[in-house]
Amino acid sequence: MTEPLTVSLETLHLLSAALLCGERGWPVIPLVPGAKRPTGHPERDCPRTGRCANGHLTPEQRATTDSDLIHAAWAHHPYNVGIATGPAGLLVVDLDMPKEEEQEGAPDGATSFKALCERAGQPYPYTYQVRTPSGGRHVYFAAPRGPRLKCSVKRLAPNIDTRAWGGYVVAAGSTTPQGAYEVAEAAPVAALPTWLAALLTKPAKPADSPALAPVLDGTRAARTALERECAVIRAAREGGPNGRNNTLHRSACKVARFVAWGHIDRHTVEEAIQAAGESTGLPAAECRTTIRSAMEWIVAHATPREVA
Repeated sequence: MTEPLTVSLETLHLLSAALLCGERGWPVIPLVPGAKRPTGHPERDCPRTGRCANGHLTPEQRATTDSDLIHAAWAHHPYNVGIATGPAGLLVVDLDMPKEEEQEGAPDGATSFKALCERAGQPYPYTYQVRTPSGGRHVYFAAPRGPRLKCSVKRLAPNIDTRAWGGYVVAAGSTTPQGAYEVAEAAPVAALPTWLAALLTKPAKPADSPALAPVLDGTRAARTALERECAVIRAAREGGPNGRNNTLHRSACKVARFVAWGHIDRHTVEEAIQAAGESTGLPAAECRTTIRSAMEWIVAHATPREVA
């Protein structure tokens, strides 16, 4: 007598999550159980046989909404669910939490995104959202028609990435050792706001780097600190712990202490550091968000200091 196949509740839960995505028209790919990386082989190890007989298929190319294929993949394996954002017609804004190595007081993605909305004079979008195990958010938007938007890293602000063509997000219902991906806002997926689309499509580097305005006020120590940190910012390059974003935040924190102590005007500091940040090619909005976060944190937490 043949023993009946048993399927765990976890597997059924993930199968249901994958089918729900398929019903929404969001092509899905299986992810390693309990993890965020796709199953299958990388291109460098492709056997060029089977489904890859005509060339290696990327996870994005393998993504499907076909319920029969979804059943076949998830019926007996607790794969996490990935949504191929490009084919799904989605652009997902990934609001991360600060990393351990980041400067104390660095803004999380949600704080930076709210600041972007405020500066654009727009409300925080009402749309479908997923809470991530780390405490971050995935904010879903319908991608606009026209040129394909691709993924971006920190283009909008620190700890804000986007997932579109060439990427994927982990769907609600999936789990990792940190916890579960859960629906945080069960709203319809809204269209990507035009102001946000503009930030993602405009050139990242300004045509002309703004000149650093001369500093005419503040104590001598504050002026010296500001000039030194602006030079540090202008010398920063992309990537790593000493990259442009981290350097901008770190230097802004250092000079912000002089603002907190009343040794120099806040507007003077923000204007000079903004110009230095933009001169490295960072978007103006990203500079403003980083500087504002650093300034507000230090001003609120700086210890009193006597004027020398």
